[in-house]
Amino acid sequence: MRFLRFSLLFLFIFSCSKKDINHSTLFYFIPENTSIILKTSNIESLKSSIDNNDFLESLSETNAYKKLNKKLKHLSLLKAKGQVLICFSKDHLDSLQYSAITKYSNNIFLRDSLNNYKEETLTYRNKSIIKSVFNNETFYSAIIDSTFFTSSSREIVEKAFEYINSNSDLEKIYQTTDVTKTASIIIKNDENSLIKSILPYHILPLKKLTTYLAIDADISQDKILLNGISQANDSVQSFINVFKNTIPQENQIQNITPSSSDGFLSFTFNNYKDFRANLIKYTQVDTLKTSTTLFDNIIEVGVIYDSENNAIVLNSLDGILTEDALLSEQTIIENFRQVDIFNFSQPDLFQNVFSPLISFSKASKYCIIDNFFVFADDLELLKSIISNYQNKTTISEETYFNNVHEQLSDASSLLMISNPALLTNILNQNTLEETSVSIEKYKTSALQFVFDHDFAHVNGIINKTKAKALQNSISEELNIKLDADLLNNPQLVINHLNKQKEIVVQDVKNKLYLISNTGKILWKKQLDGPVLGQIEQIDIYKNGRLQLAFTTPHKLYIIDRNGNDVSPFPGNFNDVITQPLSVFDYEKTKNYRLLITQGKNMLMYDTSLKTVKGFRFKSANNTIITQPQHFRIGSKDYIAFKTQNKLYFLDRTGNIRINPKTTSNFSNEAIYVYNDKFITTSSEGNLITIDTRGNSVSQKLNLSEQHHIDSSSKTLVTLSDNKLAIKGNSFELDFGSYTAPKLFYLRDKIYVTVTDLQTQKVYLFDSNAQLLSNFPVYGNSAITLDNIDSDSDLEFVTKGENNSIILYQIN
Repeated sequence: MRFLRFSLLFLFIFSCSKKDINHSTLFYFIPENTSIILKTSNIESLKSSIDNNDFLESLSETNAYKKLNKKLKHLSLLKAKGQVLICFSKDHLDSLQYSAITKYSNNIFLRDSLNNYKEETLTYRNKSIIKSVFNNETFYSAIIDSTFFTSSSREIVEKAFEYINSNSDLEKIYQTTDVTKTASIIIKNDENSLIKSILPYHILPLKKLTTYLAIDADISQDKILLNGISQANDSVQSFINVFKNTIPQENQIQNITPSSSDGFLSFTFNNYKDFRANLIKYTQVDTLKTSTTLFDNIIEVGVIYDSENNAIVLNSLDGILTEDALLSEQTIIENFRQVDIFNFSQPDLFQNVFSPLISFSKASKYCIIDNFFVFADDLELLKSIISNYQNKTTISEETYFNNVHEQLSDASSLLMISNPALLTNILNQNTLEETSVSIEKYKTSALQFVFDHDFAHVNGIINKTKAKALQNSISEELNIKLDADLLNNPQLVINHLNKQKEIVVQDVKNKLYLISNTGKILWKKQLDGPVLGQIEQIDIYKNGRLQLAFTTPHKLYIIDRNGNDVSPFPGNFNDVITQPLSVFDYEKTKNYRLLITQGKNMLMYDTSLKTVKGFRFKSANNTIITQPQHFRIGSKDYIAFKTQNKLYFLDRTGNIRINPKTTSNFSNEAIYVYNDKFITTSSEGNLITIDTRGNSVSQKLNLSEQHHIDSSSKTLVTLSDNKLAIKGNSFELDFGSYTAPKLFYLRDKIYVTVTDLQTQKVYLFDSNAQLLSNFPVYGNSAITLDNIDSDSDLEFVTKGENNSIILYQIN
């Protein structure tokens, strides 16, 4: 479906004249001679994704990255609410310039109270341009037709008042990008191209490969996924057109490439003669001086890169006919593992036929392995290929390759597979420096072109390889940095699109984050205050789509999956909200009741933010100290909460359902249902049990005043000082500062966790109070435990450093 969508979009003909152009459309502000356009719908999410991506972090030490980062530093002041275009170009002095374009809105550019900032107003043809200097970097900005335009170049800003981009080819490919991805990158490849090559060893400059590239980038912590299209004008000599009128074939070179090699390049075609004719048209030279039938049955040609040596591989549809074409090349040099190795008298044949993809001119030896014909100059390389093939130690057998290969199409016109050394070579071509980046954990990266009519689909992946986890081990899957320190503990919420889990957390600047289970920050939302307690999820429209529901001290929020407020929320409250939001769904019919607690008063609302008139509770005798909760025992509903000296059990209308016969002073611990009775604790640490008739029993559990409890219907957990008890089984912890115990019931098993904030250790126990293998692990908060993805392993999320969250997996 993705290929079909691209095809339809690309075949669609855009027709517009200058008089029809909407000047407020961002595309028309793209400066002339722009080489790269970075397009994002959420610049905050893009910044976070870049900061948290391990590969981009590795590049941050290169001079090229540092220069670019310094030049773009002021974009951190941009508070865009919608789509942003960042355009890169070179000026007449060959200096890199950039521009950022977005819709204007109030407070879009925050510069008040900034240190190291100054500005002045310039005039250009009766129009105002702001010249700004921030941290010794100068940039310019203006508001043009309700569009905010900023650039490192005054000349570019001045031209923006008058210039309208009318490049129809660029507009067509611009429209194919996907707004749901982290970012899209549109590259115009010409003499001013900022990217030199995406293939190793200067095989083919990008400007000769294709005219335009439009790539959607999905950036997570350990992975960068690329999907898009490549298009070449017929009027321009672009190599990608060599694959016209050919059908991509399934790539097989990985099946013969040793896993120890640097990688391989593979290109395929269904008909060699058509491919050859296109190649001659591209090079405008027929370098094949003598005719040969060697390639007549070939559907794939590959180059295996092995340090300083290369091998060329032909994948034949009919090995017998291809072998017949080599009858004159039958001089045996050596027999290795029952495979004959022959001399080859035309060492420059492949360079002559397949240049520029093949520049190797020393293929003086060859061997035949099943349907593969392998040519090389180095005898040891041929032996290595033979032995690895026989031992099944090729790239195709490696888990890290197969993980990458799953993200690609089986058939490619052009496929590049790189190990860290080969990937570094590609990076060096573009940074124009010998980088010393540490990317050893990126065992396999891939780039793929699949030709389709007048354009090619492009897929790419840079993926961090993780060591196979040992049984019962605890592996750190993600370590995600936020913009500021954490305010509350991270928790897990359901992604209703795939039924997996995501992470929600708030920082000390009251910014709320939604983060995918791959570490991608999906959005950030500024709130008016701290979230109280746990965030709930509701289905307000009863259509399977879940929203986040919670309170801050003065607002009741309901937020959709994209971080937008659901009308008519948020609700505003003058008096302070003192307990987390309680959400009741009495009959499990999604007719939600939203209960707000303010001191000793409670207010109940429906999902239209209207007061539920049938709820008649007046006021508690004192400040309510626990979050009101809904329980059902038998056929009756109970709304339970307490003050310092009174327990309340109400019915749905807010009338008293039980008058407990107890006069205890109560702790701040919640009320639970345990063995069909209500339980809580007194301030002295006694367990208070109340039945549905109001009868109460006080039981001494030898708990200190500083105690915590948690409970399910059949399991009671207590923590008193350093003594943890689960179902009567006890475990003595080291002395420390422990979070309240949390009980999780997953896959018919009970798990209990506490965290020592003093030593920063997370403990996880089973129902018998036995500590699980490989615990404790590092953590700075209580955890949330669940299965967050499609595998069978459990994960948990906790606070790491002050500004980071850690996701662990229990293998």
